[in-house]
Amino acid sequence: MRPAHRFAVLTEQQHTELITALQGPWRTATRMLMIVLSAAGWSAPEIADLLSCDPKTVRAWIARHEREGLAGLPDRPRTGRPRTGSRRLGQHIHRLLTTPRAWTTARIWRALGRPALSLSTLRRRIREQGRWCRPRLIAKSDPDRDQICASIRQRIAALPAGSVVLAEDETHLDLLARVRACWQPTGLRYRVLTPGTNLRRTVHGAINLATGAVHHHVSVRNVSEVFCYFLQQLLDAYPHAAVVAVICDNGGTHHSKTTQRWLAEHPRLLLIEGAKYSPQDNPVERIWAAMKHKLANTAPATMADRVRQAHAFFRHRTAAE
Repeated sequence: MRPAHRFAVLTEQQHTELITALQGPWRTATRMLMIVLSAAGWSAPEIADLLSCDPKTVRAWIARHEREGLAGLPDRPRTGRPRTGSRRLGQHIHRLLTTPRAWTTARIWRALGRPALSLSTLRRRIREQGRWCRPRLIAKSDPDRDQICASIRQRIAALPAGSVVLAEDETHLDLLARVRACWQPTGLRYRVLTPGTNLRRTVHGAINLATGAVHHHVSVRNVSEVFCYFLQQLLDAYPHAAVVAVICDNGGTHHSKTTQRWLAEHPRLLLIEGAKYSPQDNPVERIWAAMKHKLANTAPATMADRVRQAHAFFRHRTAAE
């Protein structure tokens, strides 16, 4: 049995959208269809009625196809008003942007010698050469970083079997809310309360470089005794490890006399200091960034609430964080 005929049912809006697309981004395909229908015996008025255009337009494209073939159906280059500004304006803008500075549209306009074009036109030309974004802060790094990193790799490779390697770092947790850009309703700006007095806590964190397990401790102050207490927690977390190697930065508590005495009493823990001014080498820094991103724009009433927020972050931390 033959299948039932099925016809498309279009609303007026849908029909308008299709015709607009045929006369816009798909106009070259529409011209091809005119040629195919004409070759099939359709008249110019019939084709024009189907495609919602003028019969003169159909005849013009049929005539061009006869003269130039398929290559004549796409749009030809059109002449128009020349672009405002010299031809080398883009090169001048690019040269300015390669010099780090707090560039604005007005500053670039003045640096270019105040050319005779509007700031909105200049802004469009600037977008062709750059983008509006915040600079990235980077550490100056240690001049001997490569040598130090190679030495760390050698020390880790020489560890006995069953050893554990962790990366450690500290950060500060403030009661004063950190604010960041976010989506807000039009006409309404969120308000984040500031505390009467700012309070601060220190968070020690370490990540197992093999398993990704994270250990943390929150303390009132960042002192050597607290750092040694956190190192003891790491030893207790891996009681069967031959050596617990902890890679850290060059903080004062890491090589103080108190820490050195504690390390002498606990030979199973190996403390390895990395290169100076190289936070990009420590994966714990990315955990701190995720935590502060999570706590941004929140204003708890007490410091205890802020600490509970930090504990909740580590408890419910996702793989991406």
